[in-house]
Amino acid sequence: MELYLDLHSQPCRSVFLFAKAVGIPFEFKLVELSAGHQYSEEFGKINIMRKVPVMKDGSFVLTESVAILKYMLQKHSSSVADHWYPADLQQRACVNEYLSWQHMNLRAQGSKVFLLRALFPVIMGSEVPKEKMDAAVQDLNQSLQMLEDKFLQNKPFIVGDKISLADLVAIVEIMQPVATGLDLFEGRPKLTTWRERVKKAIGEKLFAEAHEVIMKVGSLPQKMENNSNLELLKPKFQKLFS
Repeated sequence: MELYLDLHSQPCRSVFLFAKAVGIPFEFKLVELSAGHQYSEEFGKINIMRKVPVMKDGSFVLTESVAILKYMLQKHSSSVADHWYPADLQQRACVNEYLSWQHMNLRAQGSKVFLLRALFPVIMGSEVPKEKMDAAVQDLNQSLQMLEDKFLQNKPFIVGDKISLADLVAIVEIMQPVATGLDLFEGRPKLTTWRERVKKAIGEKLFAEAHEVIMKVGSLPQKMENNSNLELLKPKFQKLFS
């Protein structure tokens, strides 16, 4: 099995972490987004959408991180612990509920803050207007509050006493804006304690390995300055942040 990844990407980290944590063998295929590898003819043949992650299992190609996570889990169900995606109907429904909610909430808001703080200045050639940044951070904080109040509540993990795909997908999204220097755990003891549980359940060494690249995101703008595909991103940013 081949996994096409760039660990700057939250969904790529969730796929990488899960495969590593449960011992699913794979070949790591780096698609360096900042260098424009996704626009290459070779990668376009693998994924016409030019996005990562991508899984290739023999001749079968699958995109979308949640689909990839569920595929790997179900293919290796005999060796993967039940708590990752419980067989219990209601517990599994709770995992699916979080995975459905997060796309347009925590993921969307965290990604927006990350893009504004890390990439907007180099792509647009100007600083982010303060009102845009403040509004984005406010929206992100609302999603974090919902994560605590609705999904985490007073449980050790999102779905009970053990880690699941929901926790894995949640933590990588939170770490994205954190990597830009925004401390989202300050004043949130419940979320901080949960983060430490997740890191321990995954393995602190593996967690650090997966996040090593994104925690050095300060060097990303310099890498992108000489990227010939940089102009392709400007219209997308103008549309996203207009």
